Amino acid sequence: MTTPQVTAADVHAAAARLRGVAHRTPVLRSRTLDALVGAEVFLKCENLQRVGAFKFRGAYHAASRLTPGQLTRGIAAYSSGNHAQAVALAARELGTTAVIVMPEDAPRSKAAATAGYGAEIVTYDRYTGDRAAIAESLAAERGLSLIPPYDHPHVIAGQGTAALELLEETGGLDALVVPVGGGGLIAGSATVAKDRYPGIRVVGVEPEAGDDTRRSLEAGHRVAVPVPRTIADGQALTTPGELTFAINQRLVDAVAVVSDDDIRAAMRFAFERLKTVVEPSGASPLAALLTGRVTPVPRRVGVIVSGGNVDADRFARLCGEGN
Repeated sequence: MTTPQVTAADVHAAAARLRGVAHRTPVLRSRTLDALVGAEVFLKCENLQRVGAFKFRGAYHAASRLTPGQLTRGIAAYSSGNHAQAVALAARELGTTAVIVMPEDAPRSKAAATAGYGAEIVTYDRYTGDRAAIAESLAAERGLSLIPPYDHPHVIAGQGTAALELLEETGGLDALVVPVGGGGLIAGSATVAKDRYPGIRVVGVEPEAGDDTRRSLEAGHRVAVPVPRTIADGQALTTPGELTFAINQRLVDAVAVVSDDDIRAAMRFAFERLKTVVEPSGASPLAALLTGRVTPVPRRVGVIVSGGNVDADRFARLCGEGN
């Protein structure tokens, strides 16, 4: 079976569908950050996107491409939190319903927000259950349209609109640094970035405990790692997506890894010096820059801060650890 591809034209088409629905999030600058990194750093603040994460872009774009009949029957999805919220809100915006498969240990704030948008939540044990299989079974049983969190061309195209907006504002960049979970954000970002600026270096960032994409790129094929135990719950995956890996294998130049302590320090830095709240997964690319893991140091670098969904108690606990 031929793997479907995603083009820059698909990302531009997604941007047209998202105009007036998704926020055009701000790009944050900091002289302190520039001095620490030794570069001009441009932070694309998807923590200020609807539902608090970039995931709304892909979820809404994919849902908006469903037929009226599909929308009438409803949507299914699986997610540790941000895609769950995004699909739930997209379903509400489009006048349909959503059933979301979420791990039992998903952050409480993300589960509460998902339910608050009107979705039905079905829980599973992330260490023993197969979330995709559970969601596929539910979708088949109820006649729902499944929107996966990353391995879908319409989702990938929607996620790429974050990088498109960043590049429209900054112009040419030497590098784009993007957090990697299932690989949808970096696949869409690399697709539009390499089309506009072929010489741009695209660098992914993963937690040390969940470096499945880094290992897969090194091996030349998809490999699996044990279920990651990391504070970056949005990046706690065991293997890259099939479609996302095919794209990233062509377009991603490198993947850096950071420790949970690096991520905590980046969260503290963002809060204390940039006055913004970032969740662990969203802080991983900032952590890579602050710890010198992105080499060579680019002169002008864009960073996608993917989300800010972390409740106050967990944020305080994480930021307080290691002090």
